[in-house]
Amino acid sequence: MSQVQIENLPKNSMKLTITVSVEETKPHLERAVEHLSEHKEIPGFRPGKATYEAVKQTVGEMAIYEEALEHIVRQTFVEALTANNIDPVGSPAIDVVKLAPGNDIIYTATVALMPTIEQLGDYKTLKIDTKTIGVEDKDIDRALQDLRRMQTKEVRIGAGAEATKEDKLVVDMNIKKDNVSVEGGQAIGHAVYLAESHYIPGLTDALIGSKEGESKTFTLKFPEEHFQKHLAGQECLFEINVKELYKLESPELNDAFATSLGQKDMETLKNLIKENMLREKEGEEQFRQEKEMLELLAKESRIQDIPDLLLNKEINKMIHELQHGVEEQGMVFEDYLKDVIKKSLADVKLDFTPQALNRIKVALVIKEVAKLENIKPTTEEVDEELDHLAEHYGENKKAKDQIYSPAYREYTEAVMRNRKVIEFLKGLMINGIEKESKTKTEEK
Repeated sequence: MSQVQIENLPKNSMKLTITVSVEETKPHLERAVEHLSEHKEIPGFRPGKATYEAVKQTVGEMAIYEEALEHIVRQTFVEALTANNIDPVGSPAIDVVKLAPGNDIIYTATVALMPTIEQLGDYKTLKIDTKTIGVEDKDIDRALQDLRRMQTKEVRIGAGAEATKEDKLVVDMNIKKDNVSVEGGQAIGHAVYLAESHYIPGLTDALIGSKEGESKTFTLKFPEEHFQKHLAGQECLFEINVKELYKLESPELNDAFATSLGQKDMETLKNLIKENMLREKEGEEQFRQEKEMLELLAKESRIQDIPDLLLNKEINKMIHELQHGVEEQGMVFEDYLKDVIKKSLADVKLDFTPQALNRIKVALVIKEVAKLENIKPTTEEVDEELDHLAEHYGENKKAKDQIYSPAYREYTEAVMRNRKVIEFLKGLMINGIEKESKTKTEEK
């Protein structure tokens, strides 16, 4: 058995110094010799049959030790954890201290320990309040206008017509400052909807009355709060070439419009919009309640220091989630960082740190409540959930094998357990959920 020295480190971490004797390394060295002789030609021997000395003379004894090292570390590290009842989080940081033929092997393994809750918040007395859910007439009107815009037709206007506030222009644009083109200020075939107000102040007003084929040059001042700091509050020259002019024909908001969308009449369409918006707001309110409830419980609990390894793991998980979301929208993640949020990856990780800490603490309190209240899904519930998931994959044996694997079952059990804990806590911590489905009208 290897010798193990244990040193407790700050932030719930631990360093194990493990010494593996010469005698203990012998079986690993023999396997390393066999593996090396299988993959490298050793003169006078069939693959896998060369002696230690023959392999040593061909590749060098250090190569044998290096080949054996991974297996030695893997086995002795696990044995050290088991013998000392250590429950680490994530993978260890391994540092080889001594690796020399004929000598004991010495290495260190720095591990993070799962932090424990020293005192759990009193979830039987902690409370959060609910918010009234409602859909106002202005919300429905806004949704109707969005639907109307989606049904709007664009009709090309003939040459000589002048653009009105209700029209759309397609332009080539070049923005200059001090007679030098601004980075990102060039656009070819850029659509400008003259009725919209989110452009640089004065842009749409300057384009009203434009005709196809016409060029315009004018100066506008960027807002003081503009996201491009080098342009904020600056006057710039706009060079515009009008390429196309379109008249926007929007449908009337009447029964015929509702019918075109598959509804009986306008009243039916409004009711459907209200129901959908109410359902969405109910979901948002439920998410808010659960988030606030869990964060309050975590805040009121006393938890050991979170190891850096565990924190970095959670931050990297959040980065992966962000990258996945960005790429799902068809963007390149590096471009998103550079052009959209204008931050480095290191900056984003720093921004994520408080949220990552909170997520870890929430996970810990959920696990602790589950243990105290003996909350867990039954075997039958887990089986039913896995069967339900497997149904979606038909005859795909590979996918089904993964679903029914021990690792995925363990993951499913954890997800179901967490959901049960959240429902349990909601019954204790949330003051009566109040839902208002009645439409509110603004006070005149």
